[in-house]
Amino acid sequence: MPRIIMILMVALIGLSACDTPTEKLGPDGKPLPHLYRINARDEAKIQYRMLDSINALRTASGAPQVALNANLNAAAATHSRDMHVQNRPWHFGSDGSSPLDRVARSGYQGLLLGENISETYETELETLSAWMEESDTRDIILDPKATDIGFSWYQEGTGKLWWTLVIGSSHGAMTLPQ
Repeated sequence: MPRIIMILMVALIGLSACDTPTEKLGPDGKPLPHLYRINARDEAKIQYRMLDSINALRTASGAPQVALNANLNAAAATHSRDMHVQNRPWHFGSDGSSPLDRVARSGYQGLLLGENISETYETELETLSAWMEESDTRDIILDPKATDIGFSWYQEGTGKLWWTLVIGSSHGAMTLPQ
């Protein structure tokens, strides 16, 4: 009898060590997406991961690489937060501002080439992938005249992300009269 109890205990311990699936499934039977939560310590990593990914795509298409620009980052951050406040993804600010207005307010001296936006629960790379699937947003990312990007987001408590990518060209820099 003690031998049977010992075998049952070993079997019970062995079964408890088995990995049980912890993924929750949706009504369609597919795993529910994991919440992508951005921590403050990851902010710079995310911007540089996006920059590296965009430059890889640009290199593959024959376009020159771009650099992060602090002014364009500020314009992107302002718009991401404003889209959250308005609770809608669109290119105009709650004050009626356009992407041109926001880029000028940021102090960027170059020429705005385009702005991509997104409202999603997806990562920055999943968002980039979605932008690359659409010709209008892909054309902005791969614009051969581009030299600078600004990239930022606002994340709600629910995990929803408001992404903004601004592309500019310092070659179209505005010159001030002397």
